[in-house]
Amino acid sequence: MPADVPADVLADVPPAPASGPAGLTAGLGDPPGRDPAEVAAAVRAVLARPELADVPLPASGRTAARWALLRALARWDVAAGRLVEAHLDAAAILAELGGSEVLPGQVWAVWAAEPPGPGVTATPGPEGWTLRGRKPWCSGAVASTHALVTANADDGRRMFAVPLADRDRTRPVPGGWAAAGMVQTQTWSVDLDEAPAVPVGGPRAYLDRAGFWHGGVGVAACWLGGADAVLAPLAARAASGRLDPHGLAHLGAAAAAVHAAGAVLAAAAADVDAAPHDRATAEVVARRARAVVEQAATTVLDRVGRALGAAPLCLDAGHARRVEDLTVYLRQSHAERDLEVLGTLLADGATGPAS
Repeated sequence: MPADVPADVLADVPPAPASGPAGLTAGLGDPPGRDPAEVAAAVRAVLARPELADVPLPASGRTAARWALLRALARWDVAAGRLVEAHLDAAAILAELGGSEVLPGQVWAVWAAEPPGPGVTATPGPEGWTLRGRKPWCSGAVASTHALVTANADDGRRMFAVPLADRDRTRPVPGGWAAAGMVQTQTWSVDLDEAPAVPVGGPRAYLDRAGFWHGGVGVAACWLGGADAVLAPLAARAASGRLDPHGLAHLGAAAAAVHAAGAVLAAAAADVDAAPHDRATAEVVARRARAVVEQAATTVLDRVGRALGAAPLCLDAGHARRVEDLTVYLRQSHAERDLEVLGTLLADGATGPAS
């Protein structure tokens, strides 16, 4: 290590993502490439790992361990981590709302986007519920075996469990994704044509629970893992003594931002575990944590780009992919709109814990 790089700075920077965090992804080898089939295989391999057999549920007293696992997975591969996060979120939703058990070999998705438009309609019948309509923004449209899908019923918005084996009734719609980032997740629209569905909870149950916000922090944990991976080449350059003073300043700023975001996630996990069913607290905790992590990840993207220049973006396919994936993934945040809601909550006195 060069003498002018403080040891405590590099201590906050994760190892290069190809090596994988110890214990979880070390046995999986190098991260997958851009081929969606490689990512789907990686997701199945991750879900088959013993470490995934007993992932703590949110607000179970071990929330920090859950989010640390998600961070580690996204550090290994952002796209695969995003799909595993959705599977684990689906398992948590099913456990909380009394749905079916997630079985080995299944890959679940959560398709809950509700942009303007006609959306998906849920209709009860003598043989059960069916769904009809086009659902947009379905990550894992091809790789998933099951999905939790939101739809509009006569009594309000509901969530349904939908098996995807019958592709005549659950048809992915290829195309429409112009970005290079996250292309591996095959986030397409899915056409539902009288698709059999099982309700999970009652009207608005998915949205009105504290767990909705707990899941939102799980996404932020993946963002931070992606930031870890983008930061790793800058740390490696520093460790080899090849950073000038400007590069060292960028490293220090980025590592400080990552460290702060990690501390906020740890505090959020403690807050969630202390008030597992308090939705108002969960929303403030989640919105604050997501804002801090988004800013840290944005800082990393900016600082690493300014320190290393165009070369790794143009010549290192793995680094370029991680930057592209994280850039797209962060836009699950609604930026200033989310900050406005957080500010409104705080103005109304919803300070939450540890404020």
